[in-house]
Amino acid sequence: MLISGVSLRDPQVLGSLAAAGVLLGGIVVYLAMRKRPTEEEIERERRLQLVQGGRIIDGTLLDITDVEASESGRDRDMRLILYKYEIAGVVYECSQDITTLQDFVDQKKCRPGFPASIRYDTRRPENSIIVSEQWSGLRESARTFTTREPVRKKATATAPRHP
Repeated sequence: MLISGVSLRDPQVLGSLAAAGVLLGGIVVYLAMRKRPTEEEIERERRLQLVQGGRIIDGTLLDITDVEASESGRDRDMRLILYKYEIAGVVYECSQDITTLQDFVDQKKCRPGFPASIRYDTRRPENSIIVSEQWSGLRESARTFTTREPVRKKATATAPRHP
């Protein structure tokens, strides 16, 4: 058979078709056999990217709550930290699963209503974190900036007034 002047029985054409078939077969086998990242690995990579390139903004810690496996639809219980922040007039209320980050969060020092620092992706502001292995936006006090002690004036003696 001839296709545009090339015979399918030509050894060069047969060799090219065989090489293409082997290459496609290799790609299919690689895609089927490769190790896919787990959910935890994907989440760890997302946190790392936000720590390295995310912008920091002030937010508010709303709550820390436990979610049972039956409620979450997952195979294990979860601990969530809820927080909110505002960017360009849009208020984002988010949660972060901190089940694997328990060593980095002292729940006794986390108080709802306290300010916190949030790292977010400038291209997708809803993609944010409040804590990771390398960084924490949780604060131990409600102060957002350091304050000075008030300056006290020394009492000066004044002469009594005579009427």
